[in-house]
Amino acid sequence: MSRSTKGDAPSEARTRLLNTATRIFYSEGIHSVGVDRIIEEAQVTRATLYRHFSGKEDLVLAYLDQADQGIRAQLTAAQDNGQNASDKVRAVARSIADGIRSAGFRGCAFLNAVTEYPDPEHPIHQAVLAHRQWFLDTVTDLLAHIGDTPAEAAGRHFAMLRDGAMAAGCLFDSELITETFLEGVEGIVQARSAA
Repeated sequence: MSRSTKGDAPSEARTRLLNTATRIFYSEGIHSVGVDRIIEEAQVTRATLYRHFSGKEDLVLAYLDQADQGIRAQLTAAQDNGQNASDKVRAVARSIADGIRSAGFRGCAFLNAVTEYPDPEHPIHQAVLAHRQWFLDTVTDLLAHIGDTPAEAAGRHFAMLRDGAMAAGCLFDSELITETFLEGVEGIVQARSAA
């Protein structure tokens, strides 16, 4: 991953590089953006880029790590708003729907990245798989607290609904997409509650 910085806080230049890369990678794609553009827009030198990142791949991994941390925090905050297991699942689904409805939404950063890095052995592909496994494990664990039957199939169902909503949410009416997504999640919750 990215090279360490002095102390615990990242330098202002590193933060600017990562924020610039995040904005451009998310809005335009990874392969279409060169490091020269990131350097220019972040207003740093090439030496500064390479002081903080070993290259573009390292910068992409930092971008995905930042996205992963943001999603983990989002799901944790959503769960904290739920009173019981069903409410926690609903809160997670609402937080995903809110993201889909947000200005500038361009789909899932991880699904977008994996389309550009299809080799399963590539470190970026591996980072996507690790994030997705965490997400699947998280929603499966939440769903396991509803009902008495194994929750693996319900977790996969939730993850597939999320994937579809994330893909469609930037192509079609996000209100309709999120309404459909939330209805699907409610169906999973109701089925688990009845089991």
